[in-house]
Amino acid sequence: MKRLGTILLVLFVVICGLGIAQALRAGSQVDDPDPEQRLKELGIKLRTPPTPVANYVLAVRTGNLVFLAGHGPRKPEGGFVVGKVGRELDMKQAYEAARLTAIDLLSSLKAEIGDLSKVKRVVKVMGMVNSVESFTEHPKVVNGCSDLLVAVFGDRGRHARDAVGMGSLPFNIPVEIDIIVEVE
Repeated sequence: MKRLGTILLVLFVVICGLGIAQALRAGSQVDDPDPEQRLKELGIKLRTPPTPVANYVLAVRTGNLVFLAGHGPRKPEGGFVVGKVGRELDMKQAYEAARLTAIDLLSSLKAEIGDLSKVKRVVKVMGMVNSVESFTEHPKVVNGCSDLLVAVFGDRGRHARDAVGMGSLPFNIPVEIDIIVEVE
């Protein structure tokens, strides 16, 4: 009887161990999505990267890091979203502008590395918000970018971040964002 109890205990541990391993594998698939597939599921089509507006390049790769220059929110039909947050744009519009900026950042990143599945980690996001002096919700605006990066890359999209207010930005865009990404 004691031996049967030991056998049952071993079987229980083995079965539970298999269940845990399967759950861990399933969880890693959820937290580590295929970014190209996620973009399709989200209905996002990447575009030709924007042309730099001054004497700089959109991306610099050094070792396994890619530094993307500051991008602004290009509208799908062309041109930039413009306006100062807290005056011409409300929080929802500013959040959407940051999301559009993230799409252009991903477009430039893909042009640089070829395949977004090469991203090991989004390391850092720097978000600058063109806002009225009394506006203090800069992090909520930059969440438009951060939320999309996490939706596309899962845990690999979680990053360190700055979200700061600016008195003005080029062309009166509401947000400018740059990122640093670790790649394979």
